[in-house]
Order: sequence, then C-alpha cells, then structure tokens
Amino acid sequence: MKTRRLLIIDDDGLFRHSAREYLSGLPVSVHLAESGKQALALCSAMKMDIVLLDQKLPDIHGTDLYKKILATYDKAKIIFVTAYPDLKNAVNALKDGIHDYITKPFEPLELSMTIARIIETLNLEQTAMVQEYTRSKETSEAFLVGESPVVNQLRNLIDRAARSLSPVFITGETGTGKNRLAKAIHYTGPNAAKPFLTVNCAALPENLIEAELFGVEKGAFTGADKTKKGLFELAEGGTLLLDEVGEMPPALQSKLLGVLDERKYRKVGGETFLDVDVRVIAATNVDVDKALKEKTLRKDLFYRLSIIPVHIPSLRERRSDIPLLTAHFMDRFGGKTPLSIADTEIQKLQDYSWPGNIRELSNIIERAVILRSGHAIHPSALMKASAWDMETGPSADIRNLEIRKHIETLREMEQHHIRRALSHVSGNYTKAAKLLGISRSTLMRKLSADSMGGL
Repeated sequence: MKTRRLLIIDDDGLFRHSAREYLSGLPVSVHLAESGKQALALCSAMKMDIVLLDQKLPDIHGTDLYKKILATYDKAKIIFVTAYPDLKNAVNALKDGIHDYITKPFEPLELSMTIARIIETLNLEQTAMVQEYTRSKETSEAFLVGESPVVNQLRNLIDRAARSLSPVFITGETGTGKNRLAKAIHYTGPNAAKPFLTVNCAALPENLIEAELFGVEKGAFTGADKTKKGLFELAEGGTLLLDEVGEMPPALQSKLLGVLDERKYRKVGGETFLDVDVRVIAATNVDVDKALKEKTLRKDLFYRLSIIPVHIPSLRERRSDIPLLTAHFMDRFGGKTPLSIADTEIQKLQDYSWPGNIRELSNIIERAVILRSGHAIHPSALMKASAWDMETGPSADIRNLEIRKHIETLREMEQHHIRRALSHVSGNYTKAAKLLGISRSTLMRKLSADSMGGL
C-alpha cells in the first residue's frame, strides 16, 4: 500500500506529537508544523495528501490557511480541527473543499478511523485515475487506422453501432482487431464511463464459464466459501465482450440466449433473479456459416447477438492501408526517435500475404524498430521468419524452405505446428486440439503462454 504524506498543523506541541503516535500504525509519513508559515513552506516543498489543521494558529486563522494549502495542491484532503465548533463555519469550510470537520477533544480511535477512511478514498481515487487514463489511451488507439473504402465503411458502421446499445456480432480472422473494434464501440458510446470487460469463452474450462459469467452464491458447491460476482454483475451499465463465443458449450449458449431475451439471470446456486443492464458484444474468428451448419454455434443465439453484424476485413483486403498502419506502429514503438522506412520496404510489406493480419504487422514493425542499427527500419528481412505464415501452395513451400534454413527452437517448432493445425481446421480450437492429440485446455494454455491469441 502506498505511503501517504500527512501534515499536522497545530501550535500545541503535545497534540502534534501525540497525534503522530496515534497514527503510527497507518501507512502515512507524518510531518509537523506549528505555524501557518511553516505549514505553507512544507506544502510548497512537497504535496501533502492529508492535512490535519487546527482552527487557530499564532500567525493565521485556519479558515484562511486551508484555502492557501488547497491552492498549492487541490487534491489534498484537509481535516479541520477546532475546539470551538460552529455550524456555519463548518458548512462554509466543506463548501470550500475541506474533506472533514472534527472537534476537540476527540478519541484517538476517532482520529485513526478518520485518517484510515481518507487513505481508502485516496486509493480509490488513484485507481479511478488509472482507469480513466487507460480508458482514454484505449480510446485513442481503438479506432481503425486507414483510408481504404472497406475501412471507411467499417468506421461508419462503428459510429452507428456506438450510438446504439443493441448487441454486436464481430467476425474476422485472427489478428484483424476484433477486441480493439469492440473497445472503439464501447468507448465512443453513451456508456463509455461504465466498465468494459472481456471474457475469452475458449480459454475457460466448461464447468467454470457459467460461474464466471453469472457469479456464484456462497455454498453453491464445494469450495464456494463466499459469494462471488460474475461478469454480468461487474459490467453493470457497461459492455461485456464475449470473445470466441462460438467456443462456448451448447448448454451455456442456450442459457445465455435466455438471459439476453429475459434480461434476467441467477447466480450459480442462487434463487433470486438479477436484472441485466449490460450491452453484449460477441466476437469470433471461425467461419460462422460453417459453425451454424455444424451446430457448434446455435442459430437462435447468433441471430440474437447479431442485431448489428460487423465483419472486419483481413489485411490482404486492405493493402492500401499498410503504409498508414506502418507509420502508426513506427510512431508507437519508436517513441520520440525519428524513424524512416524506404519505399521499397513498403512495397514488400504490401506484397506480403499477412496471414496474421494487423497483429503480425505490429509484431514485425516492433521487432524491426528494436533491431535497427540506425534510424531506418527493414521489416521485410523479418517477414520470412514470421511464425504467422500459414499459407499453402508453392509460394508458401518456398518460404517454408527458407525458414528451415534457420535452426528453430522446440518452442518455435511447436508454435508453427499449432498454427498449421489451426489453419487446417479454420481456427476451431476443439478440432485443432483433437488433431494434435492434446486436450483443449492444454492447447489454450499453450496459446496463452505464447501470446498467440487474436488481437
């Protein structure tokens, strides 16, 4: 827990030192001041998180001093301490930004509890600030980069989807940016300030998905020693992204359909129905028509989720955007360093097949930035060794021969083999696991460990 700076301002030396002793068990570094002048000097030298301020000081009145302290740091939590309580002064002080108001004499426990509550408030505010920064950063990076016709059409569709709270079904190959698009819809919509949560339906064991989505009541099963909130409850008022929804077990697909229709759900082991106030966005990289035909994805659930269907084109379908995307990633990974790339390099990037789509491009540009010897980057030298290349045909065979010229680690060979298996079964994790002779959960662990998931 972060240590907070606390300033005690009082002309009574015994009170100052006693108060410091009272608060010794809390995560605070205590500073002392006996006058307004000394207090302002300390506040100018360092930001005080909490200030315990006496009403009457030798050189200034507390009502004048707290305004000057807040002028140096407006996030300081000031506790006004007085032996002469006055309701009007208290109300005015609270209006001016005072956090709390206590009267002398008071019990040491009262002071400790007041400071502890303020520390908790500061921690919550800091968490909120971090989340706001993260949300703003995600928002700025979430929009699709490019000016091709397909991207402009997609951007218009995102704008329309953002204004609605209806379910969205996003399809696209691995690495095309499905998660990023979902964030763009959420963070430009009316509930942008509310939570955005994601669950990978393929990464969770079948017996845990329901508990993860809907929560668990205490005593629902062995080991359920306390009530746990599910993602629907945690995402209240916001958005829940169901990534790889086609991998969800059929029985749970049916339950999810009922929740979406009735707008109510029960926790595992619960008897009370809870209202659903969550926008659902679903995403998958599998062939939806094939999944519907093979009944791995329920038709009624698909129709319920795809009120607003959005398909993200592969990078092969938007090659004209590659120069802009490359510049975007160069700025991101290069920081303030000026970087350059030759036109011949851009042409090679546009000629490449990009089986890993935008994520593969991002990875290659990042590696090229790291491995550069000067200001110019040469990503084409890295493309032949890219683990994303899963094409078939003569051109792929040539590339594969070139790859074999390099000695691969066992981990790299395993990655290539898994990707070939996934490519062979159109990205279906269950079938890929069966083809590889391993369990589905083992496959998901290997994918997670190697950061091979979709963007």
